[in-house]
Amino acid sequence: MGRPFGIPVYVSPTWFIVAAFITFTFQPAVLSRLPDLSTELSYVVALAFAVLLYASVLLHELAHCVVAKAYGLPVRRITLYLLGGVSEIEREPETPGREFMVAFAGPLLSLGLGGAGYALEQFLDPNTILGVLTFQLWLANLIVGIFNLLPGLPLDGGRMLRAGVWKVTRSSGSGTVAAAWVGRFLAVLLVAWPIVLSLMSGQEPSWGMLIWSVLLASFIWFGATQALRGARMRARLPQVNARALARRAIAVTADVPLAEALRRAAEAQAGAMVVVDHEGRPTGIVNEVAVEATPESRRPWVTVGSLARSLQPELVLPADLTGESLIDAMRGAPAGEYLLVERGGEIFGVLATSDVNRVFTGV
Repeated sequence: MGRPFGIPVYVSPTWFIVAAFITFTFQPAVLSRLPDLSTELSYVVALAFAVLLYASVLLHELAHCVVAKAYGLPVRRITLYLLGGVSEIEREPETPGREFMVAFAGPLLSLGLGGAGYALEQFLDPNTILGVLTFQLWLANLIVGIFNLLPGLPLDGGRMLRAGVWKVTRSSGSGTVAAAWVGRFLAVLLVAWPIVLSLMSGQEPSWGMLIWSVLLASFIWFGATQALRGARMRARLPQVNARALARRAIAVTADVPLAEALRRAAEAQAGAMVVVDHEGRPTGIVNEVAVEATPESRRPWVTVGSLARSLQPELVLPADLTGESLIDAMRGAPAGEYLLVERGGEIFGVLATSDVNRVFTGV
């Protein structure tokens, strides 16, 4: 939809579902406040509210992203979808203070919009289209700001809580776990609360409110669960060591038959093959998946060069990479295998993505 501050903004098809829902549910309220409007025009006003509401959600997400970019964090994009918006910030802030500020920027802007809208409404006729839209928008932004301050992941308040626990414990993982469990508690509370209220009042629960509660609770529960899974994976990052995970490799020229190359690799107890030119310079890495897919009967007639991926500069990694630096390098150039070299350029071995994945899956 555009690139404000250089950040690509996308709209998910699910947005049209919620826009239609808001339009049809808000239209009776518009008609009750403005009885002189035609039915057609009341739908137009309700649709305008849906669009303006998501415009304010976009501003909320932009606040996160602008602060993140000010701290040097790359922002991939913003997506508006069924339950609001999401900012894809590629790295986490380096300090709890920065984490807090990035998280707080969104609710602060929503509350600011709510306050500005409330102030503007005092000068408007409440029985006009502009008055009705202004009232609904400041109220919606107030709700969005307060809701996002709830202290559980994946809400902004959860990230703020995470920053606080991180500051106290000096462990970002501990902060994530604490905020994620609070998020799960909030998800359960969101579903239980309207049911408890209806039981206490002796009235039937509002199905509309219950549906929204379940939707929001599902969003929070799955977001919190994803955060817990991410924390477990990050806890294993210290185990990701390129040297420790590297496979011993043999050098073969591109014209060597696959069967002969495999014989040499087995003899040398190597788990990978690097294609080199006649001067010994590496030019490619033989793809393990392609090797396994080649029937044994054809291996004497297939050359290793036909199964190798050309060695692009981004597929050559320093052998001393570890942890998040290694993961970032692999994420920047997705591949099945990488060539590991020493600082002097000597071949150390081959790093297979499948071996790195096993660190996280425990397989």
